[in-house]
Amino acid sequence: MTTVQTSEKTDEAPSAAQAKIVALVVAVSFFMQILDGTIVATSLPQMAASFGVQPVSMSIGITVYMLTMSAFIPLSGWLGDRFGARRIFLASIGVFTGASLFCGLSGSLTEFIVARAIQGAGSALMTPVGRIIVLKSAPKSELVNAIALITWPALTAPVIGPVLGGFITTYASWHWNFLINIPIGLLGMALVLRFVPEQREGNPGRLDVLGFILSGAGMTFVLAALELSVKREGSLLLVFAMLATGIVLSVMATRHFLKVENPLLDLSAFKVQTFAISTLSAGTVCRVAINATPFLLPLLFQLGFGLNSIAAGTYLLVYFLGNLGMKAVTTPLLARFGFRNVLCVNGLIAALCIIACGFFTPDTPLAVIYAILLAAGLSRSMEFTALNTLAFADIGPEQRTSASTLSSMLQQAAMLLGVAVAAALLNISTALRAAPDPALIDFRWAFLAVGLMGIVSSLPFFSLPADAGAEVSKHKRFQEK
Repeated sequence: MTTVQTSEKTDEAPSAAQAKIVALVVAVSFFMQILDGTIVATSLPQMAASFGVQPVSMSIGITVYMLTMSAFIPLSGWLGDRFGARRIFLASIGVFTGASLFCGLSGSLTEFIVARAIQGAGSALMTPVGRIIVLKSAPKSELVNAIALITWPALTAPVIGPVLGGFITTYASWHWNFLINIPIGLLGMALVLRFVPEQREGNPGRLDVLGFILSGAGMTFVLAALELSVKREGSLLLVFAMLATGIVLSVMATRHFLKVENPLLDLSAFKVQTFAISTLSAGTVCRVAINATPFLLPLLFQLGFGLNSIAAGTYLLVYFLGNLGMKAVTTPLLARFGFRNVLCVNGLIAALCIIACGFFTPDTPLAVIYAILLAAGLSRSMEFTALNTLAFADIGPEQRTSASTLSSMLQQAAMLLGVAVAAALLNISTALRAAPDPALIDFRWAFLAVGLMGIVSSLPFFSLPADAGAEVSKHKRFQEK
């Protein structure tokens, strides 16, 4: 028996090491991608002056990027299967990096819009294909660690992006907010060539063109409506019309995928309870609540406390440290308590931390603010890692490609929906007071409503079996010992 155990450890060690290296390589690319999305907003006024346009006109750069990305995400899985995940991932980094160079060198708004559209296309392929690579490289025993590694960019980049962007814009120029991607992208491409193995599937068949058009257009209309609602651009009627169009197209796409023989997206993953609950139902509501927090906090500190962006960034750094601090204990906690208990209890903790943020005032002791922000960051990190890992715990090899694409689509929607919900709550509270700008009371109601969403989203996880995802979390193995 001793000999067998030694042999198993010897066989698993290289696989575990390889999985960690591949996950780190993918994480570098994810960090570049997400950092770019959060850093650009800080330089829009300076870019507007450079292009000779009004600052409000620059928002089209963010909108075009988002719309192009949402349109091409459904295509990512098929391309990965058709041409190889490694090759498509490498190409996506190359496209994104090259487009970043052209963004930084743009001399007019038109040039910038074209470059951002190309950048969005590269970004659309990067996340789902990168996740597919990690899922295929990591044995189930290492899935928690691998998912944790590729989750940290989504946790850290949105927090440090605005601070870094403000610093670069203030002390250098807006061009460097894009040019900073060049060395990161080149490094990412070199690491992919060196460490990521080629992964080829069987022939995925002909491209489901109608499915691509319906799903891409549906997601684009939905996310465009959410984007317009956040920026308060266009009439309310236009927002609802776009949202309704997106929902109708998405329903049509779903019916199409269920009927055709070789659909672009295989929806059978939603029959897996762990995937459905962590991505489509409770998981989406949970992500909406948590994604609203990084949007509300900077506004609270700037509008409610009267701080400048640099001072507000200091508070956010504590939140950022909480995101990093949980990484070391995520795997042991999942092994000790299992996915069901962690998602239920940690979800409640995360929601209560969000509610507590609403009671911050300029007179609140600094130590109390720091403690709550740290706890909010810790619980956010744990929740995202647990959700992202549980989603693929029971997914079969033949479902991974579509599951990764569907997960990316839903996470993108949840991110924008979180911001849209938070903005709507602030606007409604402010309008009810007939005030021109949000005050502390408006932020209190917004944080309270978002926190209640988090509490509600944590309850469905009680329906999971005690050993849900045990093969990945090793929870069942721990109980047997």
